[in-house]
Order: sequence, then structure tokens, then C-alpha cells
Amino acid sequence: MKYIDEFRSSSAAQALAQKITETLDGRKVTLMEICGGHTLSIFKYGLLDLLPDSVQLIHGPGCPVCVTTNAYIDAAVALAAHKKNIICTFGDLMKVPGSTRSLHDAKAAGGDIRTVYSPLDALALAADNPAHIVVFLAVGFETTIPASAVTVKTAYERQCGNFFILSAHKMTPPAMQVIVNDPEIALDGFICPGHVTTIIGAEPYRFLADEFALPCSIAGFEPLDVLHSILQLCRMYVEKKTDIAINYSRAVRPEGNIAAQKVIAEVFKPADTLWRGFGTIPMSGYVLADTYADFDAVRMLDYTPEPLLEHAGCICGDVLRGKVKPTACPLFGNTCTPEAPVGACMVSSEGACATYYHYGR
Repeated sequence: MKYIDEFRSSSAAQALAQKITETLDGRKVTLMEICGGHTLSIFKYGLLDLLPDSVQLIHGPGCPVCVTTNAYIDAAVALAAHKKNIICTFGDLMKVPGSTRSLHDAKAAGGDIRTVYSPLDALALAADNPAHIVVFLAVGFETTIPASAVTVKTAYERQCGNFFILSAHKMTPPAMQVIVNDPEIALDGFICPGHVTTIIGAEPYRFLADEFALPCSIAGFEPLDVLHSILQLCRMYVEKKTDIAINYSRAVRPEGNIAAQKVIAEVFKPADTLWRGFGTIPMSGYVLADTYADFDAVRMLDYTPEPLLEHAGCICGDVLRGKVKPTACPLFGNTCTPEAPVGACMVSSEGACATYYHYGR
């Protein structure tokens, strides 16, 4: 298959792994892959078996479902309790546990919760059901924010008064800044997220090179993409270079997607945001700008979430910050499985715990 097999060649992967070994020549390097899609690729294709022991990979907070807090799920569940409300969500959010219930539980209890493939699907539902309130659960990093922005802008233009979003949109670079400021985490470089960077471009990572002397390589998601980025980072580490390398040029441009950036800036504004495992990170998320604030579920709708609880024994927060591996959790694979998740990291296919469960045991 053209353009796929080229990035999954076993012989090419082995050759890249050999170059990584030769480049390091016994030196040890610690790298963090930010995106959960990279974690999945690393384990699914067995890249750890190819890499030398001198390469340590730490898994970061790049799963938007995983960093979504119990408080957000509780709000969505509370909204679903109103009979006139239709809640629209992407499928991977359904089983994320809230304080005591998930959206899956709320649906089983009679809530009208529907899986959609696009926020525009939710807007279409609002148009088809004028007697109902339709709430789209807007979860995601910079990759999915433009679609939410375009949908809200379309709702505004159509004067659709029964469509709302509950925003949990987040920015990736602020979380990376928290990580590099943590004295317990020592890194030598970042494998940066490919899809996020198609939107924001490479410059938002510049502070990592300039202020923290950490090289970055923006990677695609095929196994050779990841290995080549690791090789780039190892070479920069050995040569004591700090740069932002684009290793996903078939999708990423240095300036990013200007049109997407403009629509985000028009519809949303930055705000302090709560992250699972991180607490509140200043100016790390998005709320609707004043012009579009009437589509904000938090501002416009009446609901009362249940009291906030955290799950005893779950260490998802430490996993997301790169402080521990999923297997360090006493619940992993026993009490907590993809079929019955206790923590959010066991739900999404990009969650580190789910990846370890399926591919890393």
C-alpha cells in the first residue's frame, strides 16, 4: 500500500534503531512523547524491543480524554439528567469515570446521550430537535478546537438558540511548561505531537529550546516516524544542539494552519483550566469569546453536578505527568481494565494505561 508500507518497514526500523545505538554510543537519554498516539505506536509496533536500553521513553499528558477531569464528567452527567437535553459526545468519552458515574452510566439511566463524529452532527441534531437543548461535549487539544470553533460560528450565523458546548478544550505547550519546571522530571528532549502541530505550527515549542535547552522533534505516527524523531533527538543531544525539528513535513508547516488559528482566535479566548493530574494551569484552555458566550453551557444552562470525588488508589495523575509507568498502579489490570476502568487513562485508545494493557504486558 503506497505511503503506508514505506513507514512500517521492519528492515528500515532495525536500521534506524542501529543508528540510534551508534549515535548514543553508550550515553543515556530520556525523552518524553507528549501524544498518546505516539505511545500507542511505540507499543503496538514493538519499538521498545528495537531501541537500546540507553533510550528511556516517558509518556506525557497527550491524551485529551485522560486529562479531562472528574468535574467535567460530573457536569456532563448532570446535564444529561434533564429530560429536554440531548448530550452529544465522541465515543471515547463515554466510559470515562466521573465522581461516581460515567456518561455510559447516565445513558443506561435514561439520559439522551448520543455519539457523534463531528460537532456539526450535534448542530444538525439541534436543528432537527428545536424543542430540545443539544449540548456538545467539546473535549480535545488544538487538533479538534477548529471544528468546535467553526460549529459555534455556524450556530451563531444560523441563530440556533438550542445548541451549546461544554468546553474542555486545552492547549498542549502550557502542560509541557509545567513538566519541564518540575524538578522531579529530568528530560533530554521531546517527541512533539504531529496533529496538534499541524494547527499551531512549530514556534509554540520554541521556549523549550531557548529557555530549557531541550531539543524537540515533531513526529508523525507511523513506527518509522517515531524512530526517526528519536534519532534526531539523540543526534541533537550528543551534538548539544537545541532546535525544533519537523519530522512530519508531509502534514506540518512551520507556521501551522493559519486559517484554523484565526477561527480559534475569533470564537474562543484563553482561560485558566483544570487538568487531571496537573491542577489548574494558567491560560491553558479555551472558553467562548464574549461574542459567542450565549452558546456556553456553563453560562447558560441550569445543572448541579454531584460532589466531586477522586478514585481511591488511582494514580492517573502521576502517569499523565510522566512520574510513573502505568504498571506502578496497584489497580492496573486487576481492579482497573478497559472493560471496567477506574481511571481515565484506561479508557481511550491513546491512554497510557490502555496501551500498556493491550500491548505492553
